[in-house]
Order: sequence, then structure tokens, then C-alpha cells
Amino acid sequence: MAVTPLPLTTEFLFRIVLTAGTPQMSTGPAARGGELRVIPVTGGSFEGPALRGEVVPGTTADWLRVEADGTAHMDVRLVLKTERGQTLYMHYSGVRTGPAEVLARLGRGEAVDAGAYYFRTAVRFETADPELAWLNRVLAVGIGQRPPAGPTYDVYVVR
Repeated sequence: MAVTPLPLTTEFLFRIVLTAGTPQMSTGPAARGGELRVIPVTGGSFEGPALRGEVVPGTTADWLRVEADGTAHMDVRLVLKTERGQTLYMHYSGVRTGPAEVLARLGRGEAVDAGAYYFRTAVRFETADPELAWLNRVLAVGIGQRPPAGPTYDVYVVR
């Protein structure tokens, strides 16, 4: 019996551009493999066809585990505030990996073409705002890039 896969449909939600501070804690090489870094997200903004606003500073961070080969596993929690004053909690986990020389360049803060590495996230939202409550019931995915200024993601709702 042949299997016909169901289509995956996405809709662009917004681009989010983050600014990050220096790591507040680093475990160094750990028994679990890699180094755990807690990196504050110091600000940022998001903008899409129907949703735009700012990242609330002081409420956000990335718990980043970096493997010996440079592969990064992110666990990020953000509070977003729309231009209309609505608040959203955004949580995503993801992976950034690629050839060793590309990851080394990213680690040094160099500009690297986003097509040279893999950077994907799985995103969930939470809000009490009635107008945005539909975000509580969807999954989203992000395609990331890491320019020197900070991470940038194009976020798509999976329909």
C-alpha cells in the first residue's frame, strides 16, 4: 500500500531580530557533553504582516548548549509586547549546526551566509489576550541566521 504524505502548509508570521548580551554563566565542558551558556537577550523587535512589536528586555534568555564540534542547541524564552500593548510568551528550542569551519566563523562573530549552515527552531506561544489566543493552539517553526548583531528568525505558523 502506497503512502501519500499529507501536505505541510505554513504561513509567515513575523521576522524577529534579537540582541544578546555576554553569557551570564558558563559551565565549561560538562559531563552531559558540551558547554552550557546562559545568554541574556537584551532586546529586539519583531515584524510581520499582522503582528509587530518589541522584545521585553530583562525577561528573556537563551540556555545554549554547545557541543564540542560547535553544534548549538538553544532553549530560548522571550516575552514579546506588540505595538498595541498585547503580551506574548514565546518559547523555542532549536539546533544550529554545519561544517566545523563555518561554526568556528560563527563562534568568532563573523558574518556567514545563512545557506552555509543549518539553523531551525520549533516555536510555541502563550498569551491571555483574546485577539491573539489562536497562537496558543498552533505550532510554529523558525528558520534562523546568525549575523554578527544577533540571531534573526523568520517564524512561520504551521497550518
